Amino acid sequence: MDKNSVFIVIAAYNEGRSITTVLQELKKAGYRNIIVVDDGSRDNTSAIALTEGVIVLRHVINRGQGAALKTGIDCALREGARYIITFDADGQHRVEDIPAMLRPVVNNECAVTLGSRFLRKVEMPWFRRLTLKIAILVVWIFYGVKMTDAHNGFRVMSRSAAQKIEITSDRMEHASQIVEEIHRKKISYKEIPVIIRYTDYSLQHGHGSFWGGIKVLWTMIVRRILH
Repeated sequence: MDKNSVFIVIAAYNEGRSITTVLQELKKAGYRNIIVVDDGSRDNTSAIALTEGVIVLRHVINRGQGAALKTGIDCALREGARYIITFDADGQHRVEDIPAMLRPVVNNECAVTLGSRFLRKVEMPWFRRLTLKIAILVVWIFYGVKMTDAHNGFRVMSRSAAQKIEITSDRMEHASQIVEEIHRKKISYKEIPVIIRYTDYSLQHGHGSFWGGIKVLWTMIVRRILH
């Protein structure tokens, strides 16, 4: 597969400590079309990403991961991407899992693949497992979609799927909105086993924390009730 047709979109907020490693791993694997959206960081995330020779876009204020991904996906579509990957900036996602995520979309088996940490044995903090399991239940109750992992930011979308999926939720509830869009617009998808790397840094950063997970669940429920 021509990797030049693949664009990787990374939403980043205060990820100066991790962004270099993430970008270097991706480039070492041959992925050159990388878009980093600095979502109003207060640290040197943008400056570090620029030194790695990738496309860097910046929000003047912190709008949220959903808004950052939309900015990056729109850019990738303008640049002619055939396949778009959303990838975390904190080092949780593994470059080694990208080929398995891409393959079904490239082979036209589906239009979207969603990474799942629960399709293989996984070790994770109990509070993270609990909030994720509750999120799976919420997605099933509110959207009628049975999934094994409701809030994994590792995704691959075909160009046509990316054009159909409308992200209007600025913050973390965008993940449930993407599932809603896939279901509502009858976009074919598959869940693919991936390994999530939990580190002290990723667990303390953003929604990887206990209260961050609770906040995500609450915003998912409120958004569904209001919409």
